[in-house]
Amino acid sequence: MSAEVRSCLLKLYQVHGDFQRKARREQESIAEEALPQLWILASSASDALLSRFEATPNDEWGAGVYFLALGLKVAIIAINQLPLTEETIWLRLLGKGQTQKQAVAEVIEFDRRDPRRSTILRLLTNWKISIELTDRVEAEEELMMALSQAYLEWEQQTEQRGERKGRAEGEQIGEARLILRLLARRLGSATPEAEAQVRALSLPQLEALGEALLDFSGPDDLLGWLRSHLQT
Repeated sequence: MSAEVRSCLLKLYQVHGDFQRKARREQESIAEEALPQLWILASSASDALLSRFEATPNDEWGAGVYFLALGLKVAIIAINQLPLTEETIWLRLLGKGQTQKQAVAEVIEFDRRDPRRSTILRLLTNWKISIELTDRVEAEEELMMALSQAYLEWEQQTEQRGERKGRAEGEQIGEARLILRLLARRLGSATPEAEAQVRALSLPQLEALGEALLDFSGPDDLLGWLRSHLQT
């Protein structure tokens, strides 16, 4: 882990160097606050590692966040130590083992109407599929176990949406057929254009047309109604 931290530090200071060279070319000065801060995400961070880099906790940031010396502009986030709150759930999903399983379970417990639930489950499903496509399943066995439940939940939610959409479309098609039959009895056959417009109406619009057609006396009434309602 120490080697990985040093590698991250090297990349950070290369970026700092680029900032400073650009500032010199443009004959400008660059404030310390303008230099990027490095946040190292670690699934866990041992006391030995934190001690080796003299990383210390910060009361303002809470558990799991450790800062190196101020001038280094580096912090280490120990994901397994983060508090179990909604604010940390995105980071905890990147953890390992029980930390990740807990985060996935919390996502599943979100209200099904919460848009975050669908978004996170979809991302986790894409993650699972990506691992399967790269033949890393055995190496990522623990991760796959955590993602499997998320995938099942996403699949179930998707199926339910499909069923609801199918029912709504079926109701709309049936209502359109009924309205067209009523119009044919009252006004005669509608023109192909008018028939296509009726079939494209939403279910509430079809219900409104069903009430309005009782007062129609000719084809022009239908065309006028369609013009006024398709423009709104």
